[in-house]
This record gives sequence, structure tokens and C-alpha cells, in this order.
Amino acid sequence: MTPPKKTSFKRCIPLFIMSVFVLFMDQITKWLAVENLPLHTPVPYFPFFNLFLTYNKGVSFSLFSSTNPLTPVYLSLMGLLICLIVLYWMIKEKDFLIQTGLACILGGAIGNIIDRIRLGHVVDFLDVYYKTHHWPAFNVADSFICLGAFIIFIRIFFTKEEDKK
Repeated sequence: MTPPKKTSFKRCIPLFIMSVFVLFMDQITKWLAVENLPLHTPVPYFPFFNLFLTYNKGVSFSLFSSTNPLTPVYLSLMGLLICLIVLYWMIKEKDFLIQTGLACILGGAIGNIIDRIRLGHVVDFLDVYYKTHHWPAFNVADSFICLGAFIIFIRIFFTKEEDKK
């Protein structure tokens, strides 16, 4: 039996690079959307997908949306707290796949926090739909947050214990 790998800061450097990559992709796609898409007007791309620029003043699916000017501050502070918890978990975690999922979540969360601090809302522009049923608009950060959560979920619940070592 081999001893568990010790997690070190140096082992996390590729994960930090991945988080920065996610953050960069999120911010550049949001900038392109704001510069090139009309607000609240669908731009058809595929039969099930539009580009649709909208601004989200809440969190996922516009939950906690408010016109209160302090809402972005509260949501940003909550997001920063979550980022610190994710960062701590990522550094302490010994399983590389879980760390990878956490890196995706961290990069996406920081991307949305930057929007809230800079703009007072999050830029969303991806619209997936079936006939007249639309999924709430989302962005690249949201996609990576979901991907990271999916990776962690699969790793924790569908991997045999001996395969995790």
C-alpha cells in the first residue's frame, strides 16, 4: 500500500493556471458578447441554441435578483467567501480529479464576481432551448462551474474507493 500523496502548493500550480484560463475565457467571451450582440434580442445559431445577451442581477437563474444597489456587494462578498472555501479545499485535496473540478469552479466563480464588482450584474449570453422552452441564459463561467461540480459528483459517487488512490 502506497502512502497518500501529500498535497503541496507546487502541485496546485497547474490547477491555478487552469482557473486563470477559465477566468480568461469567461471574460473574453463576455466582452465579445457585450460588444457584438444586441441586448435582449436572440441571435439564432443552431435550431436549439441562440446567442442572447442579458444581464443577471442575481445568482444562478436570476435567484435573489434585486434592484437594491447593495445586492451586487452582498453577492460578491458571498462569492468571495465561497471562492476561499473552494481554494482551501483545492489545496488540501489529494485527489487530482476533484482538484480539477474545484479549479473549474474557482475560475468560473471569480469570473462572475468580477462582473458583479465591475458592472453590478453578470453578463449572460448563451441560450439553449427546445421549441418554446428556454433554459435560463448562462455564460462560460456558469458552464465551468457546472462542469466542475459534475466532475466532483462523478468522482465522489461513481468511483470505487480503491480507484481513487
